[in-house]
Amino acid sequence: MAKAERGPRERMVFSAAQLIRREGVAATGMREVAERAAAPRGSLQHYFPGGKTQLVDEAVGWAGRYAADRVARFLAPLSEPTPSALFAAMVRQWTDEYEATGFAGGCPVAAATVDRAESVPSTREAASAAFATWTGAVAGALTGMGVPEERAGALATLMISSLEGAILLARAERDVRALTTVARELGPLLDAAMIRTTGPTPDTA
Repeated sequence: MAKAERGPRERMVFSAAQLIRREGVAATGMREVAERAAAPRGSLQHYFPGGKTQLVDEAVGWAGRYAADRVARFLAPLSEPTPSALFAAMVRQWTDEYEATGFAGGCPVAAATVDRAESVPSTREAASAAFATWTGAVAGALTGMGVPEERAGALATLMISSLEGAILLARAERDVRALTTVARELGPLLDAAMIRTTGPTPDTA
């Protein structure tokens, strides 16, 4: 959904997610969220009676759903989907952003987890649910490629954990080295988990 097509509530959740991924939760102000969303300040109390905590939790949930939805978009252009190709596309989203616009942004779910997991239980729960939504989408994609279901969840966790760690390193180093490294090194391991089927052996008699 394009930003212009969102209603004021959706625009505020989106704007909060964008601010959190760049500034963190503490530096994300309700006034700035409303301004960026082109929404009346009075609408914040109307849509988010729970205040900033509710808005942050909903922004985290939105980010988890967005990441999960992108899995299908990453797979769509692949003529022969493989786990390594999916992971490379997940990584490329970030290398493209960093090479085009710099290293200011990170994952809003990770940012909210770092800032508030210990102090605000609802935000920790929202972050946990967001990661679970994302992991579930990746695991489902892996299963569809022939990865056994009992391994798909573990590999999805590995992919997302590696990506999040590489994002952190990339921002610290101002370099995409960590991102390209995890894509290259994990690719063969991920593809090795696929169950490859072969056709029947021709009769030799």
